[in-house]
Amino acid sequence: MNDKKLLIIRFVVGIIFVLSAISKLKSPGIFEIILIDQGFTSDRMTAAYLSRILISLELFIGIAFLQPFLLRKIVAPLTIFMLTAFSIYLLYLMIFAGNTENCGCFGELVKMSPLESLFKNFVLLGLVIYLAIKVEPEKERWLVPTLLLAGCFILIFTAFPIHSLEGNAFAKYTHFEQQGRVDLTQGDRLVAVMDINCEHCKAAAKELGELDRSTTDLPPLYFLFYGEGEGSNSVEYFFHLTNTSYPYHSISEDEFFDLIGSSPPRIYWLHDGKIKAQWDQDFIENITSAFKIEKNRDGNP
Repeated sequence: MNDKKLLIIRFVVGIIFVLSAISKLKSPGIFEIILIDQGFTSDRMTAAYLSRILISLELFIGIAFLQPFLLRKIVAPLTIFMLTAFSIYLLYLMIFAGNTENCGCFGELVKMSPLESLFKNFVLLGLVIYLAIKVEPEKERWLVPTLLLAGCFILIFTAFPIHSLEGNAFAKYTHFEQQGRVDLTQGDRLVAVMDINCEHCKAAAKELGELDRSTTDLPPLYFLFYGEGEGSNSVEYFFHLTNTSYPYHSISEDEFFDLIGSSPPRIYWLHDGKIKAQWDQDFIENITSAFKIEKNRDGNP
């Protein structure tokens, strides 16, 4: 009975760590941004390496609990060390940064506050300490755990390679109102650069909203606003006039003129952070063509 109980605990702990690793891989860029937000590093490239190291270790720990070698000597102590270190940091985060932000333990798949994550860590610590005490001493067979550790690192760094973001004008925009953390360096994204007082921008935004409501083929759309103010110069008023509402970020005058052409608006199509296309006019025609959105006989999507 005791062996069966230990086996169940090993399975539960292992699956939780595997799920934690996999959930971060759903959007590794977001996990990098979380590491920067939480003060682990201020550099996106360093965050990319650190995130993959942590994910590799989580995946290794999760799978290692499902095999019988070096559980008491290596796997359990490594797990206890990691859980203790992150629990101490979560306490620091709660004291100095509050208990509202997603801690990133399960990426964006399951959002947890630092307090919720701390409770989860305490439960896991109790289970792992119990395992370390109760599990029988095993033969020192290093080959399987060593190959498993190497395999996890090779898998993560190969399947999710690190790309240089040097010269990427959009990598720095990581927080958008109405959504929170955003990674513009992953997948397809549309980024509209708008002057909040520009009539052409309002017309373009209205057309974009109509197109977005008529199809499911558009990638996520984000607005970069210049000239945000109050009243008729506010983002809320802009969205009210155009019958739209999208995640947005306010930019400075210098950023604005670096991103537009001769006059606003400009819309960028980003693929994995790289500019695949940019348009200064005929937005709907260009977007429907780029994403192969079929039109009805009247010309509307």
